[in-house]
Amino acid sequence: MPRLHGHHPARAQGNRQQQRRIALEAARLISEHGLRDYHRAKLRAAERLGIHDDQALPRNDEIESALREHQRLFLGDSQPEALHTRRLAAREAMRFLQRFEPRLVGAVLEGTADQHSAVCLHLFSDTPGEVEQFLSERGIHCDLRERRLRMDRARELPIEVLLFIADGIAFDLSVLPRAGLRQAPLDRIGQRTMRRASLSALEALLQEQPPAPA
Repeated sequence: MPRLHGHHPARAQGNRQQQRRIALEAARLISEHGLRDYHRAKLRAAERLGIHDDQALPRNDEIESALREHQRLFLGDSQPEALHTRRLAAREAMRFLQRFEPRLVGAVLEGTADQHSAVCLHLFSDTPGEVEQFLSERGIHCDLRERRLRMDRARELPIEVLLFIADGIAFDLSVLPRAGLRQAPLDRIGQRTMRRASLSALEALLQEQPPAPA
């Protein structure tokens, strides 16, 4: 009888074990060294572990799960405090930037923010330079960058990004056109529609998460 080619349980199990090892190491790198690019983190983790099989690379959502696990095990006290501090900072920033209809995105919203995390906001304006001018007139000077957001699987949107630090916390402001309020871009973790929160939604989150005990 000819040998059948197809699924090999032992190989699949070995791949899953390697994916798990890489995900845990990537989570450690993200948490301890402030890496925020999941793809870069898993490549570095694989290199550190001596794994050179692309099929062993975990998905981004597996790294996100490993990061939450790492934070529960090793940052049980400091991470919730850092998250709460950044959610409070996000609330103040969103009140300050209310004319641009801010939406909170990223780790501060998802609950994985730590001491390395920036407060990431989406702001909306059809006037080029309006947000930068608003901040400059109030004494806030930003680094100006450009970023491309994936709006769907076929279309990317180039946007202006403003970066600054206030009270020791980094802020990352992405400026989208007003039409961007109706359609959120895709997230970088699972290529799903990005989760965003209004000021009122953030205030509800703060009610759910009491400050960590001193």
